Amino acid sequence: MSTPVHSWFVLLALALAGPAVRAQADTDLGAIGAQVEQMAKDSAGRAGLGSARVEVEVGSLDPRLKLAPCQRIEPYLPPGLPAWGRTRIGLRCTQGAKLWNVSLPVTVRVWSRSLVTATALPAGTLLAPQHLGEAEVDLAAAPGLPIAEPGALVGRSLARPLAAGSALRPNDLKARQWFAAGETVRVVAVGPGWQVVTEGQALSPGLEGQIVRVRTEQGRLLQARPVSDRQVEVAL
Repeated sequence: MSTPVHSWFVLLALALAGPAVRAQADTDLGAIGAQVEQMAKDSAGRAGLGSARVEVEVGSLDPRLKLAPCQRIEPYLPPGLPAWGRTRIGLRCTQGAKLWNVSLPVTVRVWSRSLVTATALPAGTLLAPQHLGEAEVDLAAAPGLPIAEPGALVGRSLARPLAAGSALRPNDLKARQWFAAGETVRVVAVGPGWQVVTEGQALSPGLEGQIVRVRTEQGRLLQARPVSDRQVEVAL
């Protein structure tokens, strides 16, 4: 673990602990920074980013808090919060005269090589190979992992302007329209271990990420997900 992160937690320990527990601040609380960093690394590993470089920047507790001395403080990740980006880590006193539970702001940066914009690009740009470069970026700086494959970017239009060196994330791209309302589409129904293919008529435009209604040849109305050119998928 890096020295700056460790120092933050030692300072935190001294701020929270009374004189009787200062001597064990390094032993009981110095490891908290390492645990927070491990939480972030575990999260990166679950996302298939085990080789990413993780940095943890620890913020400060609310100065108005008056916490009782504590012999043992444990960190934990509150339910529903990610272990990277701008987030919060819980700290709870598990051994002391008066137990308490607070949260600490933390910024976790996850650095890895990624596709980026080679130059500044305006909204509406139709991406081509010359628009793309590669650089180390903070994957946790914005929602959605950057897109890693050039083939998934070339031919797509930007939904907003991007500065040079920006990672390209799903929200940066305009939704693709796979078909128009009234077109005949291939309907693929998928279940555990089986697949049925039929045809139907789209009752609305097939936009990427949006559910569309389709009328099958038998007259049945289905809600489906557009997945490619004139093709929808129904999960059963």
